[in-house]
Amino acid sequence: MRTQRQLIDYALHRRAVLRDVYSGRTGTNEVCDASPYLVRAAKYFGEATETPCPVCRRENVWLVHYIYGDELKHSAGQARPRAELPVLAMSYGEFDVYVVEVCRVCNWNHLVQKYTLGRAGLPAGDRRRADA
Repeated sequence: MRTQRQLIDYALHRRAVLRDVYSGRTGTNEVCDASPYLVRAAKYFGEATETPCPVCRRENVWLVHYIYGDELKHSAGQARPRAELPVLAMSYGEFDVYVVEVCRVCNWNHLVQKYTLGRAGLPAGDRRRADA
């Protein structure tokens, strides 16, 4: 996406959590604690991946995109399909997207990425055309 910026990748934290699970220092019940709302969001708004769940290995994980920002008002905190994000990026000045991976079988969940979208990331000339 053209307006994507300020990307934070949580891959190192994910590996550390999984290392603790595999070594037995952390129980699976501590990391497989997705809320029913998150699992439902994965079912209805999630994006299927080819990555198997790192805990149960029975199903591939799903990616859920949550949006947050002051301009979003009542829409803040909602899960949205990835296909809607470019449209929202051209409709609002700035908002954050949190990407969470979820296993719908064992309830593994982990924050994968956080990034910012919105017209504020466009050059001034492109921003004026988007407003028109």
